[in-house]
Amino acid sequence: MLAFLTAFLALLLILLLAAGFYWLPRYIDKKTERFQSDLVDRHYAEVENMYRTMRSWRHDYHNHIQAAISYAELGKYRELISYLEQLDESLYEIDQLVRTGNLMVDAILNSKLSLMRENCIRTDVDAHVPSKMKITDPELCVLLGNLLDNAIEACGKLPQAQDRFIQIYMDTLQNRFYISILNSMEGKAQRYGTAFRSTKPAGELHGFGLQRVDRIIRKYDGFLERQSEEGVFATEVLLPID
Repeated sequence: MLAFLTAFLALLLILLLAAGFYWLPRYIDKKTERFQSDLVDRHYAEVENMYRTMRSWRHDYHNHIQAAISYAELGKYRELISYLEQLDESLYEIDQLVRTGNLMVDAILNSKLSLMRENCIRTDVDAHVPSKMKITDPELCVLLGNLLDNAIEACGKLPQAQDRFIQIYMDTLQNRFYISILNSMEGKAQRYGTAFRSTKPAGELHGFGLQRVDRIIRKYDGFLERQSEEGVFATEVLLPID
């Protein structure tokens, strides 16, 4: 009887392990696919909002010109200056700061730069994107979106606005697409094995963004390097060019 029970438990354990090996990768794939879909939807929503604001400003352009002419004709120059200053601030908020030639990269960068301005983060951007790459647009959206979101999140934890900065550099390097993102942070990032520990609260898709980035890099035999020093975090990526 004991031998039969032992054999039964062993068989049950084998079946559970087999089921785990079969279903766990599929469960993770579904989770990461859902994360990717949610992330892409969020980025497109940010970009759509930015372009909707631009269209609205252009629609009102004629009215702004007429108002400025009216102030000038009435000799209300102080009011005119104040009105123009307000328009200048409004235009600055929706100005497209970066044009790389790649629509997807432009959309992601400009939407994230708007968020950086809202969070009082100093930025330095130099971006040149190859015309053709092996990576798909949705994958590029996930990759850049995650890297920039992590940088914005890290900067947002700094209490003093003057300490927040993000430097972004993209260009062709040795026939590869090179991405470098350097951002300020509080303290030093903690490693968990060979990776860095995610700082997202429990209950969120914990670390799925980092995992998705890693998987995209591996898919294209790219290079990924993350480094952290006191107050600074750096990420470097190399991807093959088509």
